[in-house]
Amino acid sequence: MTRMTTTTVAAIAAAASLSAAALPANAGDTIPQDQSVKNVVLVHGAFADGSGWKGVYDILTKRGYRVSIVQNPLTSLEDDVAATKRVLERQDGPVILVGHSWGGTVITEAGIDAKVAGLVYVSALSPDAGETTAQQYQGFAPASEFVIETTKDGFGYVSPQKFKAGFAHDVSDADVAFMRDAQVPINMSAFGTKLEHAAWHTKPSWAVIATEDKAFDQAMLIHMAERIKAKITKVSASHALFMTQPTVVADTIAQAATAVSAKR
Repeated sequence: MTRMTTTTVAAIAAAASLSAAALPANAGDTIPQDQSVKNVVLVHGAFADGSGWKGVYDILTKRGYRVSIVQNPLTSLEDDVAATKRVLERQDGPVILVGHSWGGTVITEAGIDAKVAGLVYVSALSPDAGETTAQQYQGFAPASEFVIETTKDGFGYVSPQKFKAGFAHDVSDADVAFMRDAQVPINMSAFGTKLEHAAWHTKPSWAVIATEDKAFDQAMLIHMAERIKAKITKVSASHALFMTQPTVVADTIAQAATAVSAKR
């Protein structure tokens, strides 16, 4: 593939400047001592690293959750799943596993881990076993404002000219510039790798959908969330919703933790 309108762009460290203002009034509320699920693992998407989760991290840790963030190498699906499993192994109890965009593919494969109690998809992909990530786009309108430029060795970057419009139109120009220039490229062959497992078949799922997401057709996001029978929350935001809407994302994660704890 030389150019395609596809997956994510997880935000970069620019999230730190937004997180303090985003904290909700009840961010200091602590979770009940008898709640069984207190661990959260966050998985970023393509073209970025895990620091974009800073706002979500701040909210959840203030509530008493133990939050860990995966740093995906973005070199292959296998490598990203291995990185996620490495973090899961370090958890001391059941986990809510969360993925943004490409991170949704990663948690779908890695989420079969016995420690994973629930899955949260944040404008994220959710292929089935035997499917590729690229297949999820078939039959849906192309995301014309989200353009990938591919290097000679097969790694993809979001087009600098399309970055703000395609990924983060609700982020300040200064923060978008940093995100654009700090991109971590993804090996485009990862989108053609078939999954061996789909954890959403056996793990309860939640989905947060950004209604102004330009990286995916809205019909595609809704189709994927409905197929996995996720409990859906919609929020007015760009594809960078985990950065610009950390309260909504954190609240959904907390709802998932509470719900699965009640059934354990």
